[in-house]
Amino acid sequence: MQLRWIIGNDCRGDEIQSLAETLRIPPVMAQILISRGIRDLESAQRFFRPSLDQLYDPFLLTDMDKGVERLRRAVLSDERILIYGDYDVDGITSVSFLYMILKEIGASVFYYIPDRRSEGYGLSEKGIKGFAEQGINLIVTVDCGVTGHEEIELARTVGIDVIVSDHHEPGPTLPAAVAVIDPKRHDCQYPFKELAGVGVSYKLAQGLLQRMGIDSSILEHYLEFVAIGTSADIVPLIDENRLFVKTGMQKLNSTENIGLKALINVAALYGREISTGHIVFIIAPRINAVGRLGDAERAVKLLTTEDEAEARAIANILEMENRHRKDIDEGTFREALVSADELFDSEHTRSLVLAKEGWHSGVIGIVASRVAERFYRPTVLISIEDGIGKGSARSIDGFDLFQAIKSCEDLLVAYGGHKYAAGLTIEEKNIPAFRERFEEIARQKLSPDMLIPKLNIDAEIHLDQIDEQFLKLLKRFAPFGPKNMRPVFVSKNLHVVGTPTIVGTNHLKLRVGQGRQTFDVIGFNMGEWLQRLISRPASLDMAYVIDENDYLGRRYIQLRVKDLQ
Repeated sequence: MQLRWIIGNDCRGDEIQSLAETLRIPPVMAQILISRGIRDLESAQRFFRPSLDQLYDPFLLTDMDKGVERLRRAVLSDERILIYGDYDVDGITSVSFLYMILKEIGASVFYYIPDRRSEGYGLSEKGIKGFAEQGINLIVTVDCGVTGHEEIELARTVGIDVIVSDHHEPGPTLPAAVAVIDPKRHDCQYPFKELAGVGVSYKLAQGLLQRMGIDSSILEHYLEFVAIGTSADIVPLIDENRLFVKTGMQKLNSTENIGLKALINVAALYGREISTGHIVFIIAPRINAVGRLGDAERAVKLLTTEDEAEARAIANILEMENRHRKDIDEGTFREALVSADELFDSEHTRSLVLAKEGWHSGVIGIVASRVAERFYRPTVLISIEDGIGKGSARSIDGFDLFQAIKSCEDLLVAYGGHKYAAGLTIEEKNIPAFRERFEEIARQKLSPDMLIPKLNIDAEIHLDQIDEQFLKLLKRFAPFGPKNMRPVFVSKNLHVVGTPTIVGTNHLKLRVGQGRQTFDVIGFNMGEWLQRLISRPASLDMAYVIDENDYLGRRYIQLRVKDLQ
């Protein structure tokens, strides 16, 4: 797919030089910092040395005082508290985090995650009636609940109070809960709006401990959960999210959590330095798999167990479920591509709405992401069962998916989500009308120019600028994720050294040089370039990130291609 290279260099030379001298770093590093809003010594110190002391006061969140007070009374009165979460990684880690904190301070606490297929997302009528029979006095939702009007009203009528802890976009009105804690509330003045669900759970626990006069250091016992949930939910890794992930990753790399150690072992990550990439592509899919294909509470049990044998057994189940999930993914993806090819016209199609009976609702989100990436169009995948479709949607840069779906709400049974990812429920008979209107909205919002994916490049450098010290400085920019991506560089007029080859499944391997400096290069899924490179182009421009490869105990710098011209 054609990529448009956007090489960033809109910083003033004197500003770059001043910051480089202040921090004693190369000018190119100063340029990257400035482009990310870091312009002075103080902001650089906060960026490179984030600390939990920098967290905002949790009581800046609207309704935090009400939620904390009700939760405090429940803890002191030994009321039966239920943590109710979502079945994705953010929801699972949110449940695990708050459950362990409340358990540690002596609360009578339980947890529940609904079945994806039989109950769906969020609070359910069936669940609430069951909780009333079990004597539950208080429900705390995590990573869900902000649109659960009817269910929260039902809970009230059966004598259960509800505290909503969520991070999704609320509707025009809020549910009648004891407290609705959500930084995206329109009347909430919290300084940072982009917390993951587990981040909001952390703030609730932080507020509770402050109000009860309990040492807040116990929050640090479970920071790994916050780092995993935040990374997996693909929220911007800036501000408090960066604090959570940076500190939580340090904890994760020396974790004593029995379940996480078992999971790290089965995922073949033992002894390696775990990064956000490892979370997103290796750890999170295994946690997600049990919720996608069955009972997500198994993942909570893994994270909260104190039994090593049980942890190993559950970790192995997660591993097997993940392999099964991959097989289902591939089959669904192939079928989705067939449907997409029938509908897609590169000049006229602005969106893809694909629906089929029998698609597993647990994998359609993953497949929607892959289809959106392949065709670079907002994509909705809908699994139909008994006349009802459950859909997952993924977007592209510049298209507000949540608002587009909201514009179709008269055709939907339910919907929720945010700008780049959303879910919906729809009657099968309404899918054609939804497809037509969604396409109409995409035509209005997406110009032809917006349909060409952009590759943002931080700076142009010469290969001889890359050495161990340069790599060491780059590592300090981690953790990487949205709004703080791994820096991308471009080097021009390179020559190919030796003969390029294909390794693994269509991965391009070559060596490039510029002047006297040469580096090994890997291009994942870029095998189509092989013949062009073997024919020896006079020169080559390459956009890439700088990695450290560890092969047979030997570590060396390797460049990972993003694109070639």
